Amino acid sequence: MVEETFKYAATPADAETATAAWADIQTCREVYNHALTQEYRPRPDYNKPSYTELQNNLTGPNGWKQRWPEWQNVYSKCLQMAIRRIKQSESVLESLQDRGYEVGRLKWKAPQEFRSIVYNQSGFDVDHNTDRTDHAIVNFSKVGDFHLTYHRPLPDDGEITQIILKKEKTGDWSVSIVVEYDPEYPEKPPVEGIEPEETVGIDLGITTFIHDSDGRSFESLNEQRDCDRIERRHWNLSRKEHGSNNWEQARQQLAQAYDRLHNRREDYREKLAHEYTMEYDAVFLEDLDVKAMAEDDGTSRNIASMSWRQTIQAFKRHGKKNGCHVIEVPPEGTTKRCSQCGCETDKPLWVREHSCPACNFEVDRDYNSALEIKRLGLEQLGVEAPMQTVGQDMAESAPAETALAGETEDPSDKVSPKRVVEPGSPCLEERPASAVSK
Repeated sequence: MVEETFKYAATPADAETATAAWADIQTCREVYNHALTQEYRPRPDYNKPSYTELQNNLTGPNGWKQRWPEWQNVYSKCLQMAIRRIKQSESVLESLQDRGYEVGRLKWKAPQEFRSIVYNQSGFDVDHNTDRTDHAIVNFSKVGDFHLTYHRPLPDDGEITQIILKKEKTGDWSVSIVVEYDPEYPEKPPVEGIEPEETVGIDLGITTFIHDSDGRSFESLNEQRDCDRIERRHWNLSRKEHGSNNWEQARQQLAQAYDRLHNRREDYREKLAHEYTMEYDAVFLEDLDVKAMAEDDGTSRNIASMSWRQTIQAFKRHGKKNGCHVIEVPPEGTTKRCSQCGCETDKPLWVREHSCPACNFEVDRDYNSALEIKRLGLEQLGVEAPMQTVGQDMAESAPAETALAGETEDPSDKVSPKRVVEPGSPCLEERPASAVSK
């Protein structure tokens, strides 16, 4: 059984429904803020109240709903899920802290920061048999009906566990339906039956979004128009009086511009992940530490825009759906190491060609990395592959100059990378004084 979320654009049946939905969202925000600031935060770390304790405070004889009767106008499950959000948020912060991120503490939510309401197990009814194409209706208890753009049907054997009603920053509404079902995913091919030709290594880059071990590359999206649109709308928002109707309209237009860029990026990586996992039996990617790279590199903005971690997650998700092995390999040395002979050579970011001093293997830098990623992936997966299937048979036969050429008995043998000296090295041009005396 898996749990999957199906998100749809939604439209309230009328203005009264939209007003009631937003009022219920704000009531849930009040419950969240009260539970957080008055009950949860004042308690010491070793004695934080449990979700059950907070829930009892909400529904007890002298509980919050008795003290503030207007809270009774909201469906009870929604109030309970608002309280549960505290525990869920704490778990997220702890997870980020364990991964090395600096995290703060949960904060009081302003109206624009709390934009959704959750119906768990009950309080909703989904009707997708409306005799209209791509149309469904969801009825929310104590709110009303929302019409969905039903572009993707729910699984027939699925059980709806919860529904999230959200007002986006753009001002539009969306409904996310969480379904638990048993999908008919294809089985991943057995490792012993995988041929190296049916696998691919992928290098995620900046100059090109993807470069694979089959020699194909996909450029990054051209985001200049989106960035210009965002910049103009930021400028337009700055000229409005904060809080006015014109300001709110400009803010929504800015949110729409950001949403458009986000959707374009997501659509691009999802389509690439789908095509690769449909074509190959195994896909190999680098296990990139994007956080560290963004902190240490001067190109942090470009790294963030490439959304590498989201891309890797998309490959894993589509690999599961399409019966494809998606393996992450250690990224250390994949850029420096020659996929032909294993010799490591430092290359600054602006050097886009790989030229090995040991075996004269010259190829695009990203292509060499993709070949090396594929080699590591095959080793990690447990697939034995002849060297030529991973690109190691592509180098020129003439080796580079070596410090100790007599180390090999046969001149045609490959020289150990540890003994290679790059052409032009001073140790090849000047003989030591001890050697001259001899």
